[in-house]
Amino acid sequence: MKICLVQYSPEWENIDLNIEKVKTLFSNFNEKVDLIIFPELTLTGFTMNSSKFAEEIDGRCTQFFIGLSKRLKTNIIAGLVESDDGSIFNSAVHFDNGIIMARYRKIHPFSMAGENNFYSASRETIVTKINNVQIGLSVCYDLRFPELYRLYAKKRTDIIVNIANWPIPRIEHWKTLLKARAIENLCYIIGVNRVGDDPNVSYNGFSSIFDPTGKEIICVENDEKLLLTELDIDVVKQTRERFNFLEDMELI
Repeated sequence: MKICLVQYSPEWENIDLNIEKVKTLFSNFNEKVDLIIFPELTLTGFTMNSSKFAEEIDGRCTQFFIGLSKRLKTNIIAGLVESDDGSIFNSAVHFDNGIIMARYRKIHPFSMAGENNFYSASRETIVTKINNVQIGLSVCYDLRFPELYRLYAKKRTDIIVNIANWPIPRIEHWKTLLKARAIENLCYIIGVNRVGDDPNVSYNGFSSIFDPTGKEIICVENDEKLLLTELDIDVVKQTRERFNFLEDMELI
């Protein structure tokens, strides 16, 4: 399964400019990939102006990714400010060739930054599929709560994705937690983080992939670029057969 991670620096709350930046990143993109993954709140940055940017399916950001996935003829996971029936969510949305396949709404808004005052918390885990590969979705601060990932392990997901705006002061936590989630759940973990600055903090990326044994496949600091790799999904099954730790879970 060929994966593209988009590590880029969004301009603060500037959807127009960020759409152009993404278009430029993919202007000469000729790779055949199965999945492209963008950071959290892809076209706005980690904004608390949720009511200003919240949108439903006909919104500009949603329509942009519908169009991009159709043009590139592939799957995309991107972060959006999503509005639904009066509530606003920090969401990771899976697009497949112009179709919305799944929406994960962040379960753990980041209370230290007051995110819980501007976004609703979901209670729903989401597993989506690409060519029979099961993918669990999560967003940023979710990474600190291993019980979410254990629920994905119980469903025997092959890959778990976390899209983030994870700042420099806690970047060691990011790298360590991603690796831990891979090891304990015996699956691939993909973490896609941004680079650059917003009005409050700075980011240095470290978008990463760890295999089911915790081996680092990709970990890139600072560079604003597309990161390409290929994952052997059979490794998940092989690892779980060799180490049957998931069969011994008792409390979840």
